[in-house]
Amino acid sequence: MLERIITQPDNYEPFLLSQAIKFGELLFVSGQAGAGDDGKIVDGGFRAQGEQAFANLERVLDAGGSGLDAVIKVTIFVTDMGNFNEVVELRRRFFTAPYPADTIAEIKALYNPAAMIEIEAIAAVRPNAGVGSQTRT
Repeated sequence: MLERIITQPDNYEPFLLSQAIKFGELLFVSGQAGAGDDGKIVDGGFRAQGEQAFANLERVLDAGGSGLDAVIKVTIFVTDMGNFNEVVELRRRFFTAPYPADTIAEIKALYNPAAMIEIEAIAAVRPNAGVGSQTRT
């Protein structure tokens, strides 16, 4: 059984994708970029976008009954690998040991030309979690 995870606002709805899908004890989170609640990429450069992307990730994880401490695997896409040290600093700020398995990849572009970072994750779900979801069989 699949459960769709939704937070408000849901900037993903117009694009026909889910913020996350819970399957059993795992939560699969779609890429979270540095967009604010209005759906627009935040000002302030790479660091500000990275902090917003992690905040968005945390919100979806919480809605799915998980958290940053339960992330098993993370994939971080950046448009400039010159920001690698900033990524490491963001990981240090938002994750704790044991750190999740990670892939960091430079890509040509993200969904919005202003976006510089996007983070997707797989996380463990805490027992008895189920808030913020819709069930689909």
